[in-house]
Amino acid sequence: MNSIRLYTELAEWWSLLSDPEDYAEEAEIFRAAIFDNAKDSVTTMLELGSGGGNNASHLKSHFDLTLCDLSPDMLNVSENLNPECRHLQGDMRTLRLEEEFDVVFIHDAIGYMSRRADLAAAIRTAFTHCRSGGTALFVPDDTKESFEPQTSHGGHDSADRGFRYLEWTFDRDPSDEHYTSYMSYVIRNGTEISGLGDDVHVLGLFSESVWIDTIRSVGFLPVQLPYDRSEFSPGRHSLFMGIKP
Repeated sequence: MNSIRLYTELAEWWSLLSDPEDYAEEAEIFRAAIFDNAKDSVTTMLELGSGGGNNASHLKSHFDLTLCDLSPDMLNVSENLNPECRHLQGDMRTLRLEEEFDVVFIHDAIGYMSRRADLAAAIRTAFTHCRSGGTALFVPDDTKESFEPQTSHGGHDSADRGFRYLEWTFDRDPSDEHYTSYMSYVIRNGTEISGLGDDVHVLGLFSESVWIDTIRSVGFLPVQLPYDRSEFSPGRHSLFMGIKP
C-alpha cells in the first residue's frame, strides 16, 4: 500500500481530493448500524485503515477514537483534521495493541486486502481488538454481487490550489477475486496546472458468502446489512458486521 503515490507523496493534497463533508452521509449510516446492532453501550472505537480521517471527523463526536493507518503521510493529514484523536501507524493485518475496544471499524481500506488470506488476517486483527460482546464493522466498496465497471472523476479547489482525478475501475478477470482501479491526477498551483501521473490500485472482490464465512471463521457471529447510500441502487450493496461472543 505504501507504493501508492496517493497515500505518500500526494497525501498533502488529500483534502482537495476527498473533502470531509463528502463523508457525512455514509458516516451516519455507519454510526446507525453500530448503535442499532450493539448489544450494549459503546464508547471506544478502533478504526483500521483510517486514512486521512474523513470518517473520523464525523464519528469522533460519538466515539473515543483510536485511528490506525499504514501510511505515516495519511496519519499526518488526519492528525491535522482530528487532533483530539489518538493516531497510530500499523498494518491492519498484523497490528496488535494489547487493547480491546467496543467497536472496530474498517471502511474501504479493507479493499486492499486482495487475497483471502489478507482479508482473514485483517478481520482477525479486528477480532483480537474487539471486546467480548463488542462489534466490528467492515465496509467494502463492492462484493462480487454488487460490482459494476465504472468511470468517475472529481476533486476540489481551495483559494490557490486545486486537485482533479479521473478513475477507471474494471475487472480484468471475473473468475478471480480482485479488480483494478486506475487513477490519474492533475493539480493546480496558483495558475499553473500540471499532470501528476497515475496510480494502479488492486482491490479485493469477494462474494458475500466469502465475507460471511471469513467473519465467522475468526470467531465472530456474522451479520450482513444493506448499505444504501443515495448514489446506490437500493439493496445492491452490503456492509458486514461481526459480533464477538
